[in-house]
Amino acid sequence: MNGYMIITNNPMVRDKLGETHNVVYQEISYEDILKDVRDRIHEGHTLLSHPLSGSVKPNETPYKSIMVSEKKGAVDAQGLAIIENAIQACGKFAFRSDKYKPEVYGDFQLIDLTLIESGITSADTQMWSEH
Repeated sequence: MNGYMIITNNPMVRDKLGETHNVVYQEISYEDILKDVRDRIHEGHTLLSHPLSGSVKPNETPYKSIMVSEKKGAVDAQGLAIIENAIQACGKFAFRSDKYKPEVYGDFQLIDLTLIESGITSADTQMWSEH
């Protein structure tokens, strides 16, 4: 498709990008998204977007979308270090859903969607320049 896939727990990303991009949607926690991406990096996928992008701390949102390569190659050591650090950072924060009103979740989804769309634009531009 685009040379990358988006790993997400954000239903807005699934709904908006799912028909035009390779979106892997799972109803799991922020930390579990990070662990899923780590496992994919171990399998040879390359990390393409930073797991802690946008200055949004793991305890401030339940949603995360991360881009990885579709192709597998050698283990991305730098990506692995980044995702491991993100998992450690996530462990320091506990998301408290009880501190937010239900309508705020749509805002969290939109922020995550905007961040991943920015990453998509960058990835698509870079892929065009490589061809």
